[in-house]
Amino acid sequence: MNKLFIPFCSFALALTIAGCSDTKTPAKETATAETASTETTATTNTAVAEPETPAADASTGSASFAQAEGTKTITLANGATVTWIQDNEGEKLNPRSLFSDASDSLYNSLNMPDGIPASVSTFLVKVDGKYILFDAGLGAFGGQLQKRLAALGVNADSIGLVYLTHFHVDHIAGLVAKDEAGNDAKVFKNAAVYAGKVEYDAWMNDIPKNDLQKNIMGLYKDSLHLFAFGDTLPHGVVAMDAVGHTPGHTAFQLANLLIVGDLMHGYALQKDHPEINSNYDMDKPKSAESRKRIMQYASDNKLLMAGMHLPPPGFAE
Repeated sequence: MNKLFIPFCSFALALTIAGCSDTKTPAKETATAETASTETTATTNTAVAEPETPAADASTGSASFAQAEGTKTITLANGATVTWIQDNEGEKLNPRSLFSDASDSLYNSLNMPDGIPASVSTFLVKVDGKYILFDAGLGAFGGQLQKRLAALGVNADSIGLVYLTHFHVDHIAGLVAKDEAGNDAKVFKNAAVYAGKVEYDAWMNDIPKNDLQKNIMGLYKDSLHLFAFGDTLPHGVVAMDAVGHTPGHTAFQLANLLIVGDLMHGYALQKDHPEINSNYDMDKPKSAESRKRIMQYASDNKLLMAGMHLPPPGFAE
């Protein structure tokens, strides 16, 4: 546990939108609630052996499926493949100010004065010949998902399922794009979208500044499916309670893969100190409890964790 797969490639220096936001204004115009500028990152986590890359498959874009920039593909115990997709452009550091729960002495012990390496990520699973996308990324707020999918030889229309960990902007904005008339339209026209009922109800009824969430859910209303924690979803994906970051924050398990969403915004800090929250965790006590419980579950069951804000390439065990 607490070991990170080291990055297999480096990325150009750029400013990126980060974390979870509830604004509708694109990143080029304004900073969002979870925005951090990126400068340079240094990998200081313990490296483990790189997993074997699956053989090229004509149905997944030939060899590009395993080689596209900003992606990494591994094979799961059940034979499914999962591809990490970096949705932010360039490198990303989450700043010290994001972790006000951490003491100065604890933070300084990381020797990361410029910030903690992170990412904004989505994950593409191919199982039973079908594509599942876990979260849809930043979209118009600087997202690279569509470019990465194209490099993998995957068309948005071939995505059959989208599973959402929660409704922050950097996880759902990629569900929509402007059509020729300038109106919001579905990106994944053939996909069934699965969202937690607790998360859906909170954003539709209780959380302010929810215009974007209501708009996106409205566009997908005919293909939207709401699940409860503990439900087994299509292709054997199990929805798990990971509440705290948001009211219905969800983790998903498929075989030996555990997609943990925004359980950690600063892996280098939180892997050894799960009691430390980010300032974007809406219910900090519940978030810390979920982080401890799920990390222990992953360790006990020897699961590979995939996190939307883990540093490249997005996997830890």
